[in-house]
Parts: sequence; structure tokens; C-alpha cells
Amino acid sequence: MTSSTGLDIEPETSARLHPVAPRVPPAPPPREKPLGGIGLLKALRTNPITIWTRRHFEEPIVLRRTIIGPMCVVSDPGAIKHVLVDNAKNYRKGVLQTRVLRPGLGNGLLTAEGERWRGQRRALAPAFTPRLIEGFQPAMVSMAVRLIERWRALPDASPIDAAREMTHVTLEVLERTIFSDGLASEPASLAQAITRYLDTLGRVHPFDALDLPSWLPRFGRGNGRETLGIFDRAVETIIARRRELLARGEEAPRDLLTLLLEAQTTENGLAPDEVKANIATFIAAGHETTANTLSWSLFLLAFAPEWRERLEREIDEAQDDVKLGSSSLDRLVITKAVIEEALRLYPPAASITRQPIGEDEIAGHKVTSKTRVVISPWVLHRHRRLWNEPERFDPSRFLPDKRQRIDRFAYLPFGAGPRICIGAGFALQEAIIILAAITRHFRLDLSPGHEVRPVQRVTLRPQGGLPMILRRR
Repeated sequence: MTSSTGLDIEPETSARLHPVAPRVPPAPPPREKPLGGIGLLKALRTNPITIWTRRHFEEPIVLRRTIIGPMCVVSDPGAIKHVLVDNAKNYRKGVLQTRVLRPGLGNGLLTAEGERWRGQRRALAPAFTPRLIEGFQPAMVSMAVRLIERWRALPDASPIDAAREMTHVTLEVLERTIFSDGLASEPASLAQAITRYLDTLGRVHPFDALDLPSWLPRFGRGNGRETLGIFDRAVETIIARRRELLARGEEAPRDLLTLLLEAQTTENGLAPDEVKANIATFIAAGHETTANTLSWSLFLLAFAPEWRERLEREIDEAQDDVKLGSSSLDRLVITKAVIEEALRLYPPAASITRQPIGEDEIAGHKVTSKTRVVISPWVLHRHRRLWNEPERFDPSRFLPDKRQRIDRFAYLPFGAGPRICIGAGFALQEAIIILAAITRHFRLDLSPGHEVRPVQRVTLRPQGGLPMILRRR
């Protein structure tokens, strides 16, 4: 059997002469001491995952005063459960996160609070039951097959941007499942607009970090607003087209869009801006999560070819990938483990912030309404008290015999508690289907000379894309 250590295996002849040295996937090294005020503001704008110190990866609670106010970084599973579940009513979304997200996503499920949030969650829940998610499998398989056919038309050993390709295919999945009559824009152009939006408006502006009034101009965001307009018009077209269909009395697809519009017409239903905000959320944030998960999975498999070989054997034994169903998905334990380990090392949401409404105590530490409570999956998933050799890529952590040993609140790729990601099951199923289809037909290797660097722009993505070489198996 091949090694399950997550190490990069050298050729046999070389290995006999030189022992294989442990390698870990790229990540910013922890700082020895905290950044000063200006350094912190700069890092929050350029790449927030670079702010963490060694203490954050070794201690359960780190409480410190900063230029942006008192910050309590929580990495103790019990304390995380207290904040996100047991006393969740005392915590609202962090102001900084809301200010970054709201310009593009409006007052939707990711940013709403209180009764507005609860009403939206109730309206959206029927579209994400396990049974309905399973019903999306044929459409997901169909889009995976389209991706394979597109790649088969390319010469062998063609260079591709795997990140862009994953963005394209996940938008196509949305087009066939969540918005069944189309996205009102070509996936490629829509993907480009979303990427530009996240690269500009998705950056943390110093004025937002300092909680300065919103009427003060945020310089450097002009390009983001322009691309946001493209995205905004696409969302409005999607809504208008479906409303016309319903107005004509024609039968509309029973997808998320129809559910949202029906919820708008009920008593205490969704407001028009909430419908629009949630459509924007699922197009931008929803597809971005799965696209990045797939991109990181493909990179890590190229990084650790012994795991790629194990995955290929599993997929080859799974019969025809076009006929994947829930029973065969359950057998893809290595595929799922690879994806879950990619989510551990490169979580889509690298930080979760909460603001106490009233004074509270977290693991013996008092926090007030001015404290920024930060639960960072980036830190949590690499914490030395919670994981063995946390920097290494080792999917065996998530194989059935070990998966149950992981504390529920030590692994938060989709959050936890009442505000857990509503589309988590959808995203995981989609990622398994697409990764299985790719693995059955192709191998992807990192383009020579390209240095992969994770960067946080709302979600965690490979900076500058992911150039890879596509080879047929």
C-alpha cells in the first residue's frame, strides 16, 4: 500500500540515497510577536491570515487590545460551543464582516440579524433538505461530464487555470440546480465579475477595520463597484425573468428561486431586497466555497501523489461515474476524506467574528460589547493542541475509523450552531461528484515555477489562480 503520511514520495532510486523529508502545503508562517497598529491594518487589507502569531496556534484563548479594539481569539472547542451554540443569542455577526459583505450581498442570510435572519432561514430551509439535495445529483453529474468533455477537447498536457475551471463548473451547477432557467450571464463572464468584486470590495478597508462612519469614502474600490454593477444587473435579470414566467401562469422549476419568490408573497414573507440579497449570496458566496474547495483539493493531490494514487484506485473501483448515486457516493470514503482535509487546511471562511450584545464570560475571560470575538478556522484547524502535525496534508484523519475522534467544535469548515452554512450538504456532495469525475479521467500537476499562496478575500483562495498541467490518465 502507498504511504498515508501525506509526505511527498520521491522516486525509488532517489529515496534509497536520500530519506524523504517531511513537506507541508504552503501557509504563512506564524509570527513571533503581534503586529503593531499600522502593520495590523495593512495585513488585514492585503491578507488577513498573515496576522496570527505562534501563541494563537498554541493557546486556547488569546485576549489582546489592538488598534481596532479588544480582540478575543477563541480556539477552545468548549468555548467555541458556548459562543456559537449555548449562548448564541448573545452574539451577533461582527461589524467588520458585515461591512465587507453587505455592499455585494445585501441584507441576506450571511449578514441579516434577529427576526430578519430567522425569517430568511425558514424560507430557505425547504430547498436544502437532504432529500432535495440528493435529488440534485443528476444535474451535478451532468455538469461534471460537461467539464470532462470540455477538457477532452484540449491537447494532452495542456496548461489550464484550475481555479478558473472550478469556478466555471460550480456556476454551471448552480445554473442547473438553484436557478434552473439560467444565470442571465455566461458563467465565464459572471465568474470574472465575482472574482474582481472579491479582489476589491472583498478586501478589508482600514476605515472599516477602525469602524469609521460609512459615509467616509473608501478609496481604491472603484473597480469593485463597477464589477458589482455587472453582478447586480445579472441578479435583477434572473428575478425579472422568473417573475414573468410566474405571471404568465406557466409552471416554474421547483428550485431555490421559486421558493424565494413564493416566500415573498406569504404573510410575514421576504422583502424584495431580501430575495435579491439571497440570490446574490448563493451565486457569489455559494459557488465560491465549492470552487475553492475543489481547487485546493486538486492542488493537494498534486502535492501528495501517493494520495492521488489511492484516490484513483477508489474511483476506478466505483464503476461508472455518470451513474453516481447516494449509495455509491457513500463508498467514496477517500474522496470525501481528501475534500475534508482540504477544507481543514484551507477553510473557505478563514475567520468567523462575533460581537457580544451583553457582557459574557468565555472560558474564564470577560468580554464586553466592544470585544471582537474571533473564531478562526484557519487557526483552529492548525492548532497544536487539537491536531497531530496540523500543518501536514493527511486525509487519513477523516477516514471512518478516525473521523469520529475529531471534536465537533475543532473542525468548522461550514461554521456551527444556528448560523451553520445552510448549503454545506449541497457543497460537499457537489465537490465529491466533481472531484471523482476529474480523477477518473485526468491527472493535474502544478505548473513548474508557480508558487501557490493562500490569500483571504472573503473566502480563502489561491492568489493569482492555480496554473496546472492537465494530463489524461
